[in-house]
Amino acid sequence: MQLKTLLLSSATLPLAKSETVLGVYIFHRHGDRTPKSLAPTNLTALGADEVFQSGSYYRSKYVASDASSPIVGLSNDIAVPTQLSVISPADSVLQSSALAFLQGIYPPAGDNGVSILANRSEVQAPLGGYQYIPVGVSSTASSNPNSENNEWLQGGSGCGNAMVSSNNYFRSDEYLSTLERTRSFYSGLLPVINGTFSASQANFKNAYTIFDLINVATIHNQTIPSKNLLTDDTLFELKTLADNHEWNLAYNRSDPIRAVAGATLAAQILQQLNATLTSRGKTPVGIQFGAYASFMSFFGLAQLDKLSADFTGVVDYASSIVFELVTNASTSSSSSSSYPSLDDVSVRFLLANGSAAQNAPREFPLFGRSQSPLPWSDFAAEINKFAIGDTTAWCQACGNTTGICASAASSSGGSSSDNDGEGAAATTPSNNISLPVAGVIGALVTLVVILGVEGLVYALAGLKLVKKSTLAATAGASGAVGGAAAAGSKA
Repeated sequence: MQLKTLLLSSATLPLAKSETVLGVYIFHRHGDRTPKSLAPTNLTALGADEVFQSGSYYRSKYVASDASSPIVGLSNDIAVPTQLSVISPADSVLQSSALAFLQGIYPPAGDNGVSILANRSEVQAPLGGYQYIPVGVSSTASSNPNSENNEWLQGGSGCGNAMVSSNNYFRSDEYLSTLERTRSFYSGLLPVINGTFSASQANFKNAYTIFDLINVATIHNQTIPSKNLLTDDTLFELKTLADNHEWNLAYNRSDPIRAVAGATLAAQILQQLNATLTSRGKTPVGIQFGAYASFMSFFGLAQLDKLSADFTGVVDYASSIVFELVTNASTSSSSSSSYPSLDDVSVRFLLANGSAAQNAPREFPLFGRSQSPLPWSDFAAEINKFAIGDTTAWCQACGNTTGICASAASSSGGSSSDNDGEGAAATTPSNNISLPVAGVIGALVTLVVILGVEGLVYALAGLKLVKKSTLAATAGASGAVGGAAAAGSKA
């Protein structure tokens, strides 16, 4: 017992080599929720607690006055909105998760939440000094307002070429062979899922939503129809097939546009960390909540799947990845002149699979490197190879030309990338097709399809294209006929 006490005491001593955390970017998945197949999807009490506990962990690591790795200059107990950049899609599950997480980061202020008025009366803020931290709505072109109500990964991405790319998986030999191989497995589960899925839907095409329904049931339902069918081996197979299905929809090494979710996330990470450095720590904390698609896409782009096949699976509820800006140079929170130079800054990547309170984040090297943390310049250069940093780049890569992309195209005067990582270039390693080129290819394919459909419509309707000269010559003969011809020419 005395030896144990000694070890615990020595663990609290400061390290001889001091490392300072300048800032962090945390990307977080929502907590436990109701199944996707029974929309609308809602955060559960368990899910709220999972993300709250995760927030509490990160408070003990970065925020509290006795934090193990305190962020330099960050307020300990009272949230300062300008020090935090928190965003989430306009999705109820993700927004609710963000609010619960933030209450773990900055819990109710208690007596610090009391205001003393001019007449010397005291007013206690509601809920014990509940701290209202703004959660902004993600503003990228690909933001999906209903992330948790989509049946598959690209269903609401809005990126045309990414949707085409993911749909190509459903025509691949790998998918078709798995579909046939697993038919009997899924049909054997019909007694469990036939209240939601028909016999024709019980197959590998719905691998994730079937797994999701059963997974939620095993967590929440005290009774499940034909529960005896759900052996440990069956549950493992369900998860493995779902992981395989979603990984192939989220990432493909030879078709990088499929990972558009990870590419936009990469740019947001780089921009926030860069802003922390250029502002000398004015906004040292970036937090974003998102769906598992972005995790998987980023893992593929960052080559983490080469480290372990575990990175090709769907992360658990309340999982998080963290990017730490760290330095060993002397730093003072009270003097901007002592802020370290970029040459003295590195980036560390960590992953917590599940709530960080129960699964402490683990460090992993990025981009196929063996070194961690990476020097800032190396990190920025590597992530810039695939990051999509603005609406113009996103529209070009996705082949989108309508909506927000129409105005982006008209206002674009060239590349928006710069030399400090602020505008991430939409490029990929040289052995792959670049994302902008993929956008052009996708646009051409779409045009060919549209022309083919139009030709078929003309054939079936008995219409034909008319030259403008012919149309002008016959325009005076019949106003009605001329109008019909003009409409056909415009189409």
